[in-house]
Amino acid sequence: MQAQSPRVAMVAGETSSDLLAGLLIDGLQGRWPGLRGYGVGGPQMQRRGFDAWWPSERLAVHGYSLEVLRRLAGLLRMRAQLRERLSSEDRPDVFIGIDAPDFNLGLETALRAAGVPTVHFVCPSVWAWRPERIETIRRAADHVLCLFPFEPALLERAGIAATYVGHPLASVIPLQPDRAAARRALGLDEAAEVLAVLPGSRSKEIDYITKPFFEAVVLIQQARPAIKIIVPAVPALKARIEAIAAELGLAGRIQILTGQSHTALAACDCTLIASGTATLEAALFKRPMVIGYHMHPWSWRLMRRKQLQPWVGLPNILCESFVVPELIQDRASPEALAAATIDWLEAKTRAPERLTALAQRFTALHETLLRDTPRLAAHAIETLLQRP
Repeated sequence: MQAQSPRVAMVAGETSSDLLAGLLIDGLQGRWPGLRGYGVGGPQMQRRGFDAWWPSERLAVHGYSLEVLRRLAGLLRMRAQLRERLSSEDRPDVFIGIDAPDFNLGLETALRAAGVPTVHFVCPSVWAWRPERIETIRRAADHVLCLFPFEPALLERAGIAATYVGHPLASVIPLQPDRAAARRALGLDEAAEVLAVLPGSRSKEIDYITKPFFEAVVLIQQARPAIKIIVPAVPALKARIEAIAAELGLAGRIQILTGQSHTALAACDCTLIASGTATLEAALFKRPMVIGYHMHPWSWRLMRRKQLQPWVGLPNILCESFVVPELIQDRASPEALAAATIDWLEAKTRAPERLTALAQRFTALHETLLRDTPRLAAHAIETLLQRP
């Protein structure tokens, strides 16, 4: 181990992994100010001095297998090049794979066999689907950093060393979000009824999800003409989202933001949101939500065969209950999405106790996930590097 300045290789795919990796780099640089990081990363990592050989979006794929096939050759070529560089001239003191298990676990297995210590950050959801993957994790990772408190015991029963580090989003998002400040930042009246629509951060999610979400928005606006609709968009996908809005006659009737998803979630009364990490963010903002998702039918059939739990959305999985509605695949019709969203909006006057109970449930979840993630993760990595 190079105690004063270890070399850390990392691979992070898509926006949420880039955020996690950026916070992890904060912890590592707090321990080792001279840390050198390189590999595959996004803007959050690069702002912290990370040398991105490839950008994170190269790994942002949608679906279980069908959409990946078209890009498989390029991904395999990139992984082979990484394996070669990290096994020779750019050999790191430790490799950290941030999520992206289909890509990272294979790379970790090869690097571990070559003597490079490996860490996987974000336990693959073996408790939700694809339980056979636990054997792959055992071969790939010297240590797993877990976001959820029940995961280390599950992994340790399989002989995999693991540490619960909490979820970094729980530290980023305040326990009591400031709705009024968020509305001022977006130019929204404090008394307005506001719906945030988050159709996803991946290209294929925009293709499959945005149109039914916006068709639901049309129905919601018909029922509640005064409602304000805000749509945070990943900058690279904003033009496509705007085009879909224009196609459905929503140009000028909704506010499409560049990024600012956290501001939108803090400002809204309710959110219509694609399944994924953003649903956990919405829960940490204590917002009622309707979770929707749609993908290619073949991908959906493959995922359903390996699903272990009745829930898809992270808030429901972590609460072990349908605390918020999920409308997935064929159930995610514009009519059903609109009806479920209006039901939450009407609860403010018809059933305020329902909103209070949900906020209390999400506050308890927030407190469970709130840990000093960068410090705990850095300590676990330091312990691994000190191992003889």
